[in-house]
Amino acid sequence: MMPCYKLPLSKMRRLGLALLLPAALLGTVALPNQLSSVTAQTPGGNRPLTIRSDIQEYDAKNQVITARGNVQMLYPARQIQATSAQAQYFSKERRIDFSGNVYILQQGGNSIRAEKVTYLIDEGRFVALPQSNRQVESIYMVDDAEQGSQSNAPAPATPALRRSN
Repeated sequence: MMPCYKLPLSKMRRLGLALLLPAALLGTVALPNQLSSVTAQTPGGNRPLTIRSDIQEYDAKNQVITARGNVQMLYPARQIQATSAQAQYFSKERRIDFSGNVYILQQGGNSIRAEKVTYLIDEGRFVALPQSNRQVESIYMVDDAEQGSQSNAPAPATPALRRSN
């Protein structure tokens, strides 16, 4: 394993994201002061959705927050944490558009890596698009405990059919 100081910056960020998730969900994370931060309240229970980035703009007319540079999003109510180069939170549509090296991690280990991801908050649905000539990568943690009564051995082969002449 390579020492951390030799890892590329993008891998260090992902490692930091993976290490921060459990603490972030408990609300005990302190992030660097140089980042801008905004906490949006979501209707129907006012659950915080925090977005941190180098630069943020708010369009009051359209109620859109645009975050650029080292974007980090934390949504503890849905146990979601994300990083990207840019994110836009459309509060009227209850949608977040991430772009640029997007990585989304959910508690339990599920993750998505793509160039662009749209998160539809009310539906709890992600729509991911890759860079051209690339693919989206998703990792899902599957609980095989329910399969405990079934064997892990392959199913027996079906006997060959006999022809009658």
